[in-house]
Amino acid sequence: MIDLKGFIKKNLLLKITSLNTGVIFIRLLVALFIQRLLATTLGEAGIAKIGQMQNLLQVLTSTSSLGTFNGVVKYVAEYEDDQKKLSSFFSTAILFGFIGALISGIIIFFNAEFISIKLFNNNTYANLIQYLAFVLPVISINRILYGIINGLSAYKAHAKIGLIGYLLTSISLLIFLYFFSLKGVLFSIILSPVLSLFVISLISYKRINRYLKINELGLDLSYVKPLLAFVLMSLVSSGLINYVEIDIRTTITNRINIEEAGYWTAMNFISRNYMVFSASLFTLYVIPKFAKINTGSEFKKEVLYIYKTILPLFGLGMILVYLFRNVIISIVYPNFEGIEPLFKWQLLGDFVRLATLVLSYQFQAKKMVWSFVVTEIISLGLFYMLSKHYVDLYGAEGVVMAHFYRYIVYFIVVVIAIWYYFKNVKTNKSIT
Repeated sequence: MIDLKGFIKKNLLLKITSLNTGVIFIRLLVALFIQRLLATTLGEAGIAKIGQMQNLLQVLTSTSSLGTFNGVVKYVAEYEDDQKKLSSFFSTAILFGFIGALISGIIIFFNAEFISIKLFNNNTYANLIQYLAFVLPVISINRILYGIINGLSAYKAHAKIGLIGYLLTSISLLIFLYFFSLKGVLFSIILSPVLSLFVISLISYKRINRYLKINELGLDLSYVKPLLAFVLMSLVSSGLINYVEIDIRTTITNRINIEEAGYWTAMNFISRNYMVFSASLFTLYVIPKFAKINTGSEFKKEVLYIYKTILPLFGLGMILVYLFRNVIISIVYPNFEGIEPLFKWQLLGDFVRLATLVLSYQFQAKKMVWSFVVTEIISLGLFYMLSKHYVDLYGAEGVVMAHFYRYIVYFIVVVIAIWYYFKNVKTNKSIT
């Protein structure tokens, strides 16, 4: 008889996957309840506005931390046993975070009214955007500390932080929704990084203190050039994708109506709840693993192993989501009938997206900056142009169609880029 428990214990990827499954199941239950409450209380227009604020927060997370998160993951994984190198790296990372938070904070504080009009078609939320300026240093610190946890592949701590942080932010959202309606929900989104920092500090203080020794930090700029690569990659991926989503949501609102924008945002919320599963998997397992792989054969072997382990599980889950889509809509988004046609395209796109992301994290693990930037721009450019075209023909459904077509092309482009990289590595080795 197969010892399934023992097999999982010996397999890091399965251990991360199995632990994440439990955490995500709890998060999913909470998310279902909250999304239903938001849908019934605030309607499609409220959901669309929440999506705008969340995208803004993601853009500022990228700019205020200047892409240090993936840099921290990479270098902590590589220099785990070299405190001197880690201290040099962290001094540079903290400097980057300070500069990013300061510049981003100044820009959004003094342009809050303009940003509010762009996002919400009025200046009602300008004061909330100004509050966000003061939270940016917290976001920057969060990214560095969270990067340490991920770089060490401390999956248990990661799961605890993710779950407790999510529960606290959910409670905060419910309280502010009850007292202040939509404005309260938007404020709770701004407050979430503060709660997250509290949870990280509480759960992982000793582990973080072991690697991030404040008394050993000094003005060491030796990692400025390496970190600039991660800055560029972060701004192109996280920053640009969220800007594109904001613009597409605004386009749907202006060309059709805000209700259609709410349907697409609701579909995105559902997608993000099951894609959370993959996000932690990449930073806890894939980046640290790929950072240590130097040959094409090793890389191919590892990718096939990851595919065989997670794609069947993910595919089964997506089939179930599709089969029970009407049940999900009736439970989570009652009266949001416009979501139903979006499921097919969103799920197909997300499956190809997962397969592609496994490969594309090689760009970050090996600091393949231009490969990353060029492929991301191709992907985002396709999504943007196809969405703009299809939204006039098919409404919100056109955007999720663009999502699927974009990832098919992106997968092919990434495969070619990685094949070319390992071909050059092999050629260089044979020359030397």
